[in-house]
Amino acid sequence: MSKDIGSIVEQLTPIFRDVFDDDELVVEATMTADDVDEWDSLAHIRLIVAIEQAFKLRFSAGDIANFDNVGSMAELILKKQASA
Repeated sequence: MSKDIGSIVEQLTPIFRDVFDDDELVVEATMTADDVDEWDSLAHIRLIVAIEQAFKLRFSAGDIANFDNVGSMAELILKKQASA
């Protein structure tokens, strides 16, 4: 089954909604921390851990530092899944 960025973003949506406690949050590939008021450093850590658990993968510190937006996060998830 081939996945794309859009399908990963769809899978990320419930994770973001849970971490940020916002059932109405609309997650898009272009979204950044600046787009979500509650997205601070602690929330970022909780988000990364939740994503790692949900997708059964691990991000390195370098991976996390290179996330420009949700789309770049989704791209890396796809790459990690393809190489697993």
